[in-house]
Amino acid sequence: MDASGRRRAAARAAPPGEGPGAAVTGRPAARPPLPSRRPSPAGGTAGPWLFEAGGAAAPVPRSHGAALPDAVLFDRDGTLVADVPYNGDPALVVPLPSVREAVAAVRARGVPVAVVSNQSGVARGLLTHRQVEAVARRVEELLGPFAVWAVCPHGPGDGCGCRKPAPGLVRAACARLGADPARTVVVGDIGADVTAARAAGARGVLVPTAVTRAEEVAAAAETAPTLLDAVRLVLDGAPVPGRTATAEGAR
Repeated sequence: MDASGRRRAAARAAPPGEGPGAAVTGRPAARPPLPSRRPSPAGGTAGPWLFEAGGAAAPVPRSHGAALPDAVLFDRDGTLVADVPYNGDPALVVPLPSVREAVAAVRARGVPVAVVSNQSGVARGLLTHRQVEAVARRVEELLGPFAVWAVCPHGPGDGCGCRKPAPGLVRAACARLGADPARTVVVGDIGADVTAARAAGARGVLVPTAVTRAEEVAAAAETAPTLLDAVRLVLDGAPVPGRTATAEGAR
């Protein structure tokens, strides 16, 4: 989910730029500079930003066998880290429970991990690409490297094809990774995440939080109570406590 979602309601009550995370003051003065590379567009100016926060080239997926996905794509805010409205401050990045273990489990099986994130704060003038990259670098300091970051910098009314629930972010991340969308999994906390997965031809797993709507949970083909449970479902087909995954076509 991104900075313009319903969980931003409290931040919208404050003047623009004054919500939590909008300010970028108070960062450690000694933070090393970002790499000089720039985010690369995919599909022209209407496409997402694609970058590797650590500066390493994205790997081509290895052969995992039929049981494992080509890649696992994670939503950022509310899925990997605590949601801070329009956050451009790396100091405010806090991983959610079980996230480190979950992401490490995917990497341990040789499956590439990536991030797909709406960041409409850019379109609203509250974030720059350097701030988005700085937050991404902090996420990687805490959780380890991600093969690629696919970020939509557009607002809800910009008509782009990458802002979730559109499939552009998922498709762009898969293209960068050399992954087949049909063999890719998207994990997120709201309906837009799993809708984007479905639109791209990928598998979506919903990890509901306090902001996830009941109708989104009911409509999801697969849910898991935590990110670690979602990863176990994806990697091993382990049963999810309290919910049996159902085929979407049966709903």
